[in-house]
Amino acid sequence: MNTKSCLYPNDPLWFSQQLHSRLTISNQAASWINETGSITQRLRKQYGNNVRVQVLHSQWQKSFLSESRLLNTQPKLYHLTREVLLSVDETPLVLARTIIPKKTLLSAQQQLSHLGNRPLGEVIFSYPKLTRTSLEVSHIPQQHWHPETQKKADIHQDLWGRRTIYSLNQHPLLVSEFFLASIL
Repeated sequence: MNTKSCLYPNDPLWFSQQLHSRLTISNQAASWINETGSITQRLRKQYGNNVRVQVLHSQWQKSFLSESRLLNTQPKLYHLTREVLLSVDETPLVLARTIIPKKTLLSAQQQLSHLGNRPLGEVIFSYPKLTRTSLEVSHIPQQHWHPETQKKADIHQDLWGRRTIYSLNQHPLLVSEFFLASIL
């Protein structure tokens, strides 16, 4: 298995915010892609407090080249990488991948390095100086996912995803979210 991700062997093809308006995205998928608040909070509004975070992978590793470029870091550097599955009552809803450079962790006073099963959104959306600096969209073919991820997340079709660069105290982190059929 590729050491860069337990979700997929290769980085998906991403489209910038300017280009994603040309993609044919369903209204439901577009609603999730364009969500400006916390995906976790929106899930809790829709499904209640039964939203559960299952950590699939969390460790220091190198990121994909496009992720390093977005984070403005060297490809050889290791970042804290966390991949999770959000679900409700055993129904998978969202896959998420977060890349956090060391400088961002230090700036956040290590609060991001010990999340455990806590949703990332609970922490970062509490920061007063959180800003979104970029958004990209991807349409990922079903066969792009690792077989184990397909099984855990019940992936039986192509998925829409977004990746967002957030800035915490002017330090970046990258959050990629993939919306499963059950919420669309």
